[in-house]
Amino acid sequence: MTVTFVNVGYGEAILLECPDPSRPGGVFTALIDGGSAEESEFADRTSGRLPVEEYLTKRGIRHLDLAVSTHIHEDHLCGLLRAARIAPPDVLWQTLPADFYKSLSPLDSSAARTPSESKFLRALNDYRALCGLVEERGGAILAPEAGKEWVLCPDFSAKILSPCTKKRAALAEEMKVLYNNANVCKDFFSKLDALDARMNNYSLILLLDFRGTRLLLPGDTNLTGYDGIAPGDLRADLFKVGHHGQKDGADTALAEAIRPAAVVCCASSDRRYSSACPDTLKLLADCGAKLYFSDCPPVPGMSVPPHQALAFTVGSAGALEARYIPVV
Repeated sequence: MTVTFVNVGYGEAILLECPDPSRPGGVFTALIDGGSAEESEFADRTSGRLPVEEYLTKRGIRHLDLAVSTHIHEDHLCGLLRAARIAPPDVLWQTLPADFYKSLSPLDSSAARTPSESKFLRALNDYRALCGLVEERGGAILAPEAGKEWVLCPDFSAKILSPCTKKRAALAEEMKVLYNNANVCKDFFSKLDALDARMNNYSLILLLDFRGTRLLLPGDTNLTGYDGIAPGDLRADLFKVGHHGQKDGADTALAEAIRPAAVVCCASSDRRYSSACPDTLKLLADCGAKLYFSDCPPVPGMSVPPHQALAFTVGSAGALEARYIPVV
């Protein structure tokens, strides 16, 4: 199978392709998040970055068997909506009850006081739009439970590690309270900012397994978001470090629990928000992992070439072969 981290700048878009004779074209295709939908993110393409829908179009991908929204932030969800418009998914995984989006009303993003609030309001509106689009085109919306393992296709499974039932309920309640205060400006924006700050640790954490090779994809989960997960479930051959490799993305204890051979950091070439933190990258490398990047952040002692994607081939006996796909 192949796991491709599309270069969407500051954001994440992870394409999974696995052999499956029962699927049209003989391949199971899934997209985990979709990066940003802001035009400014792709104004400078010297590092190779491109919108995820453009990458899918280049690849001729017009349908997804599965789309996954790990959490509601602009740099993960808004590009996924664009991708779903050109490649409708049969199933959408997300964290809230399947019909929850129907209770949400559009929010006025023009009232935002800061760029962060504007991005989050757009993500909330696009979450509602994404769910509606999936159902309009005949797809199903699911909220897969923590602890459950899903067989996606032959030899390929996904286990949901988080959020637990308690966290899901807390997210739903925070969303309800936020929308109930939508017309009370002061209370609304304080609640908006609080939910924005907590949203990372509501991320779906996925443990993928292909013929015994394990991939840990935690969305934007930071160190405090792994609570309640059995240490054995964290062991993985490939780890996509959480929160864009910021200071709180990993520590030595987490790295030693995972013991990855390869680590992918989805940080923009400008290292926005102090992503691709040198200390975080060093501790992961010191634990024996080889470092890879979806974009081209400056990293001491490394030269990452411009590329439109980073692709891993998962072969027999757990072999992981990585290559940067050059800009075309």
